[in-house]
Amino acid sequence: MKTLLRFAGGLVLLVLLVLGVGYFWASRAAASTFDRTITTHEVDFPVPYPAPVMAGAAEGEAAEGSLAGAEEDGVDPLAAAVARGEHLVRARYACADCHGEDFSGGVMMDAMPVARAFGPNLTGGEGSPVASFSPADWDRAVRHGVGGDGRPLIMPSEDFQRMSDQELSDIVAYINSFPAVDNETEPLTLGPIGKFLIARGALRPSADGVDHDEAHEPYPPSAAPTEVFGAHLAAACVGCHKEDYTGGEIGGDPSWPPAANLTAAGPVADMSLDDFSSILRTGVRPDGTELLEPMTYVVPLARRMTDVEVEALYRFFRSLPARETDD
Repeated sequence: MKTLLRFAGGLVLLVLLVLGVGYFWASRAAASTFDRTITTHEVDFPVPYPAPVMAGAAEGEAAEGSLAGAEEDGVDPLAAAVARGEHLVRARYACADCHGEDFSGGVMMDAMPVARAFGPNLTGGEGSPVASFSPADWDRAVRHGVGGDGRPLIMPSEDFQRMSDQELSDIVAYINSFPAVDNETEPLTLGPIGKFLIARGALRPSADGVDHDEAHEPYPPSAAPTEVFGAHLAAACVGCHKEDYTGGEIGGDPSWPPAANLTAAGPVADMSLDDFSSILRTGVRPDGTELLEPMTYVVPLARRMTDVEVEALYRFFRSLPARETDD
């Protein structure tokens, strides 16, 4: 009996030792992931952004059909940019989900023992890291997932890397229209599971999936029910559905189901436009089953999308050849 107890005690000590070594390794690996310095290109853009000009058009004449459009006579260009930015934030890019409705900070993830992460204060108030941001700083943070100190951020930049200069400028104009709020959010806290996932490469900062030298388009495509415009909109889906839209394991909260395959091998191939629109805007499939997180976060955005945007997305996804999910 004593021999058995000694064996059991030794086994427990061995397991604890292995767990301790593993946790130390995971902690070091996770820390080194966020302590790196990443170099990105430098960009500049005005706020507000000027309306596009057609080739051969008179100076100041906007491109016909452009998402930006021409500023009407007597309309303040900054007011027009703020209005465009509001649509982008409320219908496409879900900034408020992480940064709060007033952009003074919000909860990105509260899923310990994975992680607790907060979207920082984006107003000009005390505790805001963006109070003195230049356009290059906004580009680095939003489209590259890199902070002012060069370190990776908890920012889904894979979804934003195809954002045009004008769209980012419009979003900055909209956010800057909010009053300053004093609020300093807590830094990222990684739990043991989160550290192990990062150490194994199952979770990674979005900065590792972005080309930091690729130039950005100055303007978005024309707003029309086309595959080209749909491809531009669908770029905000790649963080979950992957670059090839085949879906699979998302990462992040372990309770999230795999993302759907959006190519012809997935459910969109058999949907009508009406079904596609209804699912996006109600969160309920034709069979009565409901969408699960994180797709539930998309529904409030889709309700604010225009019919043109929804149809463009539908046409793009329907154009994708069948590819099987890798996971």
